[in-house]
Amino acid sequence: MKILHSIYAALAVVGLAATLTSCDEHIEFPDTAMKTCDILCTDGEIVRYDDVASKGKTPIGVVFHVNQDGKTEGTGYAVYLWDVQPSAFSDSLGVKQNTSANPTAFDGNSNTYAMYASGVSSAAETVFDMWRYGQSAYIPSVAQLQLLYASRNAVNSYISKCGGDMIPTEPSECWYWSSTEVSGQESAKAWLFSLASGALQETPKLESHKIRPIITLYN
Repeated sequence: MKILHSIYAALAVVGLAATLTSCDEHIEFPDTAMKTCDILCTDGEIVRYDDVASKGKTPIGVVFHVNQDGKTEGTGYAVYLWDVQPSAFSDSLGVKQNTSANPTAFDGNSNTYAMYASGVSSAAETVFDMWRYGQSAYIPSVAQLQLLYASRNAVNSYISKCGGDMIPTEPSECWYWSSTEVSGQESAKAWLFSLASGALQETPKLESHKIRPIITLYN
């Protein structure tokens, strides 16, 4: 009996040691959470830049905002790699495009649909005529452009690595249409946004300016 007791005790010690070893062992788990500067690919998958080539992916955008506080829609936003050709916000004055006209709203998607529905927005038609891949691009609102402005230094190098148009900082090249009309002047003006300084400028809708589409992510 003493021999059996000693064997059981020895096995218990070995088992405890194995348990402690397995609990203390450090195991590396891959970090799959979406991060700023991750790459949005044409198939809708979001990967680290270093995985684009190894996985045979084709980049289409760069993540510039991750929704961590529930204040924005989806799980985040990606910026399209390229500028869209200059277009007029509206082809005629005297027409409201029925955007929210709220510069604090993250509603570029609904704004762009409203612009397109008006039937007189070259800007919205240009964006909707882009190549589509499941998650449609749209003209960002003022609030969304502010998020892009805040992240531009971080994302610019990845835009460049992916062969895109870097967000300009030159005063003559930095102005982009938002999808937000000017409150009280909706039939005549919309907001231009400087991605060099974060400034806003009330602008007649007939003027042609660049557009930098963004994409809402739901990954």
